[in-house]
Amino acid sequence: MSFNDLIKRSKEKYGNLYKSQTPVIMVGSATCGNSAGAQSVKSIIEEELDKKQIDYEIITVGCIGLCYAEPIITIIKNGKPAIFYGNITSEKAVELVNSYIIEDNLLPEYALGSIGEETVDGIPQLFELPVLKSQVRKILRNCGFIDPTNIDHYLAKDGYSGFLRAINLKPEDIIQEVKNSILRGRGGAGFPTWLKWHLCGDSEEEVKYIICNADEGDPGAFMNRVLLESDPHSILEGILIAAYTIGAQEGYIYCRAEYPLALERLKQALNQMKEYGLLGDNILGSEFNFELKIKEGAGAFVCGEETALIASIEGKRGMPRTRPPFPTTSGLWGKPTVINNVETLASVSLIMQKGSDEFTTNGTQDSKGTKTFSLVGQVKNTGLIEVPLGKTLRQVIYDVGGGIKDDKNFKAIQIGGPSGGCIPEEFLDTPIDYDSLATAGAIMGSGGMVVMDQDTCMVDVARYFLEFVQKESCGKCVPCRLGTKQMLDILTDITLGKGKSEDLTLLSELSKAIKAGSLCGLGQTSTNPVLTTQKFFKDEYEAHINEGKCPALSCKEFINYQISPEKCQGCMLCLKSCPANAIIGAKKESHFIQSDKCIKCGTCIELCSDKYHAIECVPRPQNKLNE
Repeated sequence: MSFNDLIKRSKEKYGNLYKSQTPVIMVGSATCGNSAGAQSVKSIIEEELDKKQIDYEIITVGCIGLCYAEPIITIIKNGKPAIFYGNITSEKAVELVNSYIIEDNLLPEYALGSIGEETVDGIPQLFELPVLKSQVRKILRNCGFIDPTNIDHYLAKDGYSGFLRAINLKPEDIIQEVKNSILRGRGGAGFPTWLKWHLCGDSEEEVKYIICNADEGDPGAFMNRVLLESDPHSILEGILIAAYTIGAQEGYIYCRAEYPLALERLKQALNQMKEYGLLGDNILGSEFNFELKIKEGAGAFVCGEETALIASIEGKRGMPRTRPPFPTTSGLWGKPTVINNVETLASVSLIMQKGSDEFTTNGTQDSKGTKTFSLVGQVKNTGLIEVPLGKTLRQVIYDVGGGIKDDKNFKAIQIGGPSGGCIPEEFLDTPIDYDSLATAGAIMGSGGMVVMDQDTCMVDVARYFLEFVQKESCGKCVPCRLGTKQMLDILTDITLGKGKSEDLTLLSELSKAIKAGSLCGLGQTSTNPVLTTQKFFKDEYEAHINEGKCPALSCKEFINYQISPEKCQGCMLCLKSCPANAIIGAKKESHFIQSDKCIKCGTCIELCSDKYHAIECVPRPQNKLNE
């Protein structure tokens, strides 16, 4: 069967699941869904339907991005609109089978939204929900709607049509198309994709390589993982297009071993590509030969840097080297190499499928297209989002994210991972693009966004991110290896109440020295969280050092826990749960926390806040702090 026949068969079979007369149940089964219990829900639905002897089709799909609502299932019945249900428990799954699949009770109280030409009473259109209305799903267009383990689902959605177009073009024409799209690398630096391809393709070397960088390691970032788990063929198609364009006959996907589901689905997808003639010799009857391998990384953050990644593939310790020469001249095994990240390659697939004109309908003049972000922290709608470049931080946090949890005050957003910066409220109207974020002291990075509220201590945030990069430093550069350790010691002292006024000057001087003396981007940008928090939240540093207090009531050394006698009901829950036996009191009488025994683990506050709100953080008395 020819490849065109395979495409035709796929479209006929999977082109429109919404017209199926047999009930179709789609279960979100990326890591977030599985962690929330999706596989248990799936088993219960299968068991119930089998018990009732009802014909059905159940499909494993990826993540639609609404991580706060997982597990999510979609039910399509008798050609009716698809109904998306969120936060599904085992009990709700049984109820949906009996009330909706068997009967016709939609159970709108469990529904998130619907997709279809008809409107459903009591259930809004899915893409009219505030969390999705402001998004433009291009890269994520298939996530949550196709089975990532079935290549036919991807083909039914015009998958590999971009590659079919590419192999009928000259490499220079493909590069021009990518250039017209103004696609910039989505891994953080924003380097023009076309230029990287052009530099490598122009080399007279016969052997060239393409590498997909899937070594996502930023705290709070999971954009690449979700895409690999939910739509792996969109990345693989981009790799094929890039390899054909630069003349590479071998490629690697560098993915960290901490992503077991992504690796599993990548391996399945590679086997399917081989079966369909998309790998090997004379691909689809052309003169293009290409093989693709997976290299599992050990989880070193520094291996996200291109030259360290190359060293790791070669079996060496993952450490960066001096540039030039750049990888496009001398990369893997000393040969010209293009390294693009996951989202960049998925964008290439989209550009070749839909054209550069379609791609450039979104974005700003110098930052075209859309960008995926993981939106986490103290925001109501956590998950994976995709918005046009140029959207403001305020629009993302309040329109897409739904605002701050418990309607508390916004304090800062950390964007760009450990290399990024903490942006305060005064910059909320900053457009999200490569250049605007840089003027605010941050970088876009790969796309992690951590939202912080009034209860966040910015000194401790700086300490946390510096601790991360200090542990992840490869140790090659003295400024990075020793400088970050000294900065971390200073920040730790400040959060422990041991800070000195001269520490602020020393932190600034060390930051400049580390930035100037480090070899790779990890060291050069490692101090950004410290610099931005010092710049925008200097008063918090001074409060810790000069006043002996943590304004956010977050740092343990500056606070005590106390129980309000007026609010305490003497339920004994906090007393029984305290790991330090620091709480005393009789049943139905007000309790008391012994400060000298309290380890400030937060267990008591967490338990009490659900019902009585009788326990609170208060500033620690100065004389106690000095002791």
